Amino acid sequence: MPNPSDYIALGSQSEEETEPELEEDSEETEEEQQEEGFIPVMESPRVLAEKESKNGEATVCSNAGESGENSQGNEWNRGDIDGLFCPICMEAWTTTGDHHVCCLPCGHIFGFSCIRKWLQQQGTTKKCPQCNRKCTLKDVRKLFASRVVAIDGESQKRIQSLEAKCISLDKKNAALIKKEAEWKKKEAEWKKREALLQRELHQLKEKTIYLEHLLDVKPRTLGHPPSMGGYCVPSLGSEFNGQGPFILQKELGVDGARLFDIDASSKIILMTRRLQGLGGMHVLTKMSLVAPYTRQDISLPTGSKAVRDLHICPSDGSLSLFASLGKKLSVLSTKINNFILAYDLPAPAWSCSWDLNGSHQIYAGLQNGSLVVFDMRQTARPLEFVNGLTSNPVHTIYSLHNSTLPSGVTAVLSASSAGICQWNFGGSEERQPVVLETGNQGACISLAYCPSSDDIIASFRPRIDNSNEMAYSQHLLTPAIGQGVQGSHVHLKRFGSNCYQKLAVTCANVNDVRLPRSAVMNIESHGCLFASGDELTGF
Repeated sequence: MPNPSDYIALGSQSEEETEPELEEDSEETEEEQQEEGFIPVMESPRVLAEKESKNGEATVCSNAGESGENSQGNEWNRGDIDGLFCPICMEAWTTTGDHHVCCLPCGHIFGFSCIRKWLQQQGTTKKCPQCNRKCTLKDVRKLFASRVVAIDGESQKRIQSLEAKCISLDKKNAALIKKEAEWKKKEAEWKKREALLQRELHQLKEKTIYLEHLLDVKPRTLGHPPSMGGYCVPSLGSEFNGQGPFILQKELGVDGARLFDIDASSKIILMTRRLQGLGGMHVLTKMSLVAPYTRQDISLPTGSKAVRDLHICPSDGSLSLFASLGKKLSVLSTKINNFILAYDLPAPAWSCSWDLNGSHQIYAGLQNGSLVVFDMRQTARPLEFVNGLTSNPVHTIYSLHNSTLPSGVTAVLSASSAGICQWNFGGSEERQPVVLETGNQGACISLAYCPSSDDIIASFRPRIDNSNEMAYSQHLLTPAIGQGVQGSHVHLKRFGSNCYQKLAVTCANVNDVRLPRSAVMNIESHGCLFASGDELTGF
């Protein structure tokens, strides 16, 4: 018997023929079947289309199990068409109409019109085209389903098992992600703790070095006069014997440092320095006096040039005053490391000072010998401006206590190469500057003042007869280093508002070009001490 799933489409009979017409043709088709030995079936629309495109050539349709090519050239796959197409005509069945999906008692599924024609053509021995099980047209049952697909039980179990494994893996993955996030958080905490421990370790090392240094320095200082950074520390009003309560504790190297001031309450040192290299910039550097001695550079305002003088406010350690050669008088806040005030001056500033009796007034000594008073509450213009007795630069200026001055009057002490003057500001009366009598000591190059004791030390060097004394009042930027010459220190004491008494004069080795710095310190149980440098010995 020929395989029912293989057939040749020959005729062009329409699928829309009525049942009586098909019954009349059944006898003729049975006779032809017996004579020719094959079963003719109805041509599908796909086959008709292919025949028309091939000019009437016959087309052989293969069964669903064999491989072929469709009109687009794609390969047929049995697994792709099972449950979708009738195995007789290879056309998709429908849920309505003649080609309605139906089945035989054996369970095989066909299109209704195809299986009906098949059984009609079988004659008396009607069988299933696929399994040859006997059946009749009455055994055909329509199925009301859009698609019939047989599910493999083993595959279904495998799919369910894989789905369960996927769910389990998803849960494990979520748990691992959660653990990873926790570990990353712990790692960040450990790194932070490690950084803190490293900082503490560094501080402990610094303290250890400091204590070892103290243990090493103390035996060497017993029985010897201590020194302070290379400056001798003579006692005022007595012989210059170098005695003092200072012990070197630690040396901090700073490149290019020129001026400095210390805020003891905040334990910081503020210094001006010039960066290395040709045309190095002038900057401010704030450094902590507590280990690990951190530093921070602060840029100067535009056009400031080099800083000539600086002072930390005695009443508010967070404010600092700067006088620069760029004709600027500036106030810096060390809390925010930024300049909060900047005054324009008519000439380069050589010196500056805070008012000891209040935190609002500030003073500046200029290169042309003038003095300027500002009130920080009035930023528009200076409070007072006075011309100096000479045109020599005012290299030092100090505010004086006004306990002996009339109410509303402030006083400052200024020094230039011409000498020392006291200037009074405020009040209704016009007051002339008071020139301090120091004798014919030469050109004044340095002035130190102690507010708590009213002690004053002025340093002098020999005066050279020259019409331009500016040449002998060089500022700190001069490339000339100079050499030591025989000069003098004059000790003065202030009494009352305008009275001064000369207590002592001593010889000193001073620089013949540069302007040195000196200081007077009133230390408990040691009295007033004067610190200065010796240009010949280097101490």
